Amino acid sequence: MKAVSIMPLTQVFVSVSDPRSKRHTRHDLSELLTVAVCAVLSGVDDFVDIELWAKAKIDWLRGFMKLEHGIPSHDTIGRVFGLIEPDEFEAAFRRWVGMVVPVLAEDTVVAIDGKSSRRTASKGKTPASALHMVSAFAAGMGVVLGQRATAEKSNEITAIPELLSKLALEGCVVTIDAMGTQAKIARTIRERGAHYVLCVKDNHPKLLDSIRFAGVADPRGPLTPASTHETTNLGHGRTEIRRCVAYDATDRLYKGEEWKDVASFALIERVRTVGNKTSTERAYYLSSLPADAERIAKAVRSHWEVENRLHWCLDVQFNEDQSRVRSGYAANNLAVVRHIVMNLLRLNTTRKASIKSKRMLAATIDEFRAELLGVMT
Repeated sequence: MKAVSIMPLTQVFVSVSDPRSKRHTRHDLSELLTVAVCAVLSGVDDFVDIELWAKAKIDWLRGFMKLEHGIPSHDTIGRVFGLIEPDEFEAAFRRWVGMVVPVLAEDTVVAIDGKSSRRTASKGKTPASALHMVSAFAAGMGVVLGQRATAEKSNEITAIPELLSKLALEGCVVTIDAMGTQAKIARTIRERGAHYVLCVKDNHPKLLDSIRFAGVADPRGPLTPASTHETTNLGHGRTEIRRCVAYDATDRLYKGEEWKDVASFALIERVRTVGNKTSTERAYYLSSLPADAERIAKAVRSHWEVENRLHWCLDVQFNEDQSRVRSGYAANNLAVVRHIVMNLLRLNTTRKASIKSKRMLAATIDEFRAELLGVMT
């Protein structure tokens, strides 16, 4: 086999502190983590199968790693994953992303959203104790930029500013659902040099009413939209019309001065017709963007990629929702490995194939796996 050298992934792992006693450590931490990434890239979903896969591929792995003491047992792998400080591992992940995606394009939509891994709740505890991961997802690229774990979904409000403060977001548009619509979060986004598009729902009832009824019951009279945008989508036996109406009269917002650099608000209406049945949904948004209906509509539409291209993919392709890993920090750190693997698969453009198909190819073709990892022969 030709000698090979691996991409910056292992170099980044070197920066993660080894939580084990040096006297009793036989397996190098950066090598152990790299083995785990290679195995998950090849379709493996748990620690037992990481060991089995690595033993079968040990000759290939030794092409760019020493593995002086062979492959660690699944118990060792699981124990180490449970001990690694998650903040350090997440920081290493962000450094790696910064190396492979150094600059985001202007107007890139970065969707912030959370996802629970329901089977990670500790035995005897409520489902609310399951791992909840808040992720920053670059729509269009399909790449995870960073993540922050919380104990419960309700803690997203504190996790989101912590995550935002660590990301390079200048020129981007950050979208968040209603839970993250907080004045402090809007300020953090602007301080990072990005714009925000925030969904407003019943958790801000007076603000919502000021958007919903702007001008209707106002002595200053009805409002004239600054811009409108409409699209029609046909397919799968249905017709969907999306309308966005944007306004720049921010003086009519309830306590609008609390929202850093707010410049517009918008109504988005979705009218869906299937056969003889028509349904209408309306959603309301607050933004630091100018009252450009097309631009706001694009940001809102892009936000939902986080559900389809990240959360759905993690559950269906990586079986994340079925994972029972719950010892120490293991669930958190294994979730970060899945994000690394998803980024590797998405950043590879040499083959047009689904995530599932690419993992299958990585499992069977050494050369393709090396290509995904950035291994140079």
